[in-house]
Amino acid sequence: MKKKAINRLKAVLAEQSKTNKWLAEELGKNETTVSRWCTNEVQPSMDNLIIIAALLKVDVRDLINSTKTAH
Repeated sequence: MKKKAINRLKAVLAEQSKTNKWLAEELGKNETTVSRWCTNEVQPSMDNLIIIAALLKVDVRDLINSTKTAH
């Protein structure tokens, strides 16, 4: 079973031409941690998502895939 992509971190970084390394440095986090967030292997905390949104100048909701299904 394929893991559901919960966050859009990888896509938003790509849209802004930013790298995992850049984000890791900005957050003072290990690059491996950020990489695992970007692949949806693990999820960043809500506190980290809020900080990431501020760094990327986006709404925190832009970093999360909607759980709403279209009918």
